[in-house]
Amino acid sequence: MPIDEVLLPPLEQVVRNIERVIVGKRNVIVLSLTALLAKGHVLLEDVPGVGKTMLVRALAKSFSAELKRIQFTPDLLPSDVIGVSVYNPKERQFEYKPGPIVAHIVLADEINRTSPKTQSALLEAMEEGNVTVDGVTRALPQPFFVMATQNPIEYEGTYPLPEAQLDRFLLKLRMGYPSAEEEVDMLSRLEHSSPLEDIAPVMTVEELRSLQRKAADVHVSDTVKRYIVELVQQSRQHEAVYLGVSPRGSVALMKAAQAYAFIHGRDFVIPDDVQQLAPYVLAHRLLIRPEAKWDKLDAETVIGQLIARTPVPVQGRR
Repeated sequence: MPIDEVLLPPLEQVVRNIERVIVGKRNVIVLSLTALLAKGHVLLEDVPGVGKTMLVRALAKSFSAELKRIQFTPDLLPSDVIGVSVYNPKERQFEYKPGPIVAHIVLADEINRTSPKTQSALLEAMEEGNVTVDGVTRALPQPFFVMATQNPIEYEGTYPLPEAQLDRFLLKLRMGYPSAEEEVDMLSRLEHSSPLEDIAPVMTVEELRSLQRKAADVHVSDTVKRYIVELVQQSRQHEAVYLGVSPRGSVALMKAAQAYAFIHGRDFVIPDDVQQLAPYVLAHRLLIRPEAKWDKLDAETVIGQLIARTPVPVQGRR
């Protein structure tokens, strides 16, 4: 995406607001908004200190949304995430004490440092927007958005996310290091105070819900749907792939493309939207054969090959 590309005016305002804190990462900001509007979730995988936490905080402040942070550790229990029922002797009944998962935006920090049992506590919440405690199912606030972080370098004492958990994330993103000029700009902004303190909301939660509904109404032609399915089908047949993209991945790519088109002011999806998003939506859903790594093939490279191999459909406007 060109760095100077203008978005739908209300969302351009959100992006510019976040850019006051996050320097030189416009594409990551736009993709995070894409996941939020598509009612999906984001896995941010990168080294410490590149602004992952700052991005989530700036996003929440821009929408005046409730933000809660869960610091995942090996001793964290599922009840520490979703909450517990506590007996109230005065009322003579159990009362639900919500966990930090009950919020509009949840920062799941270093999610791979906790046990699989606790990781799985997020599954129902991310997939269905509910939590179940002591047999009682409760709806989470809407919108509900999880941005999880993990460090790809340190593997000691970590629990890699299973495929079922990875499949719940709409997008997998990396922040990357800033350029020298961007880092100088960042130092200037942080010289006297944190710009995060000066960020004011530019949109309400109710307006965000309205934008989510509009994004879901974006038209996807049968031609584009077939293009999405063809990409996914090809992933299951690629010689370097052990396990291809599931049908959930097809749905995820379509939903993300709808939100991406909406952000760019269109009420219809074009093949370019699919191509732009495919590496972020599909790569983490692939399992690459061990022997393919000798040929320096990774999931991102395979997705690039699939895009190059799959004929791009020609379609007119809606």
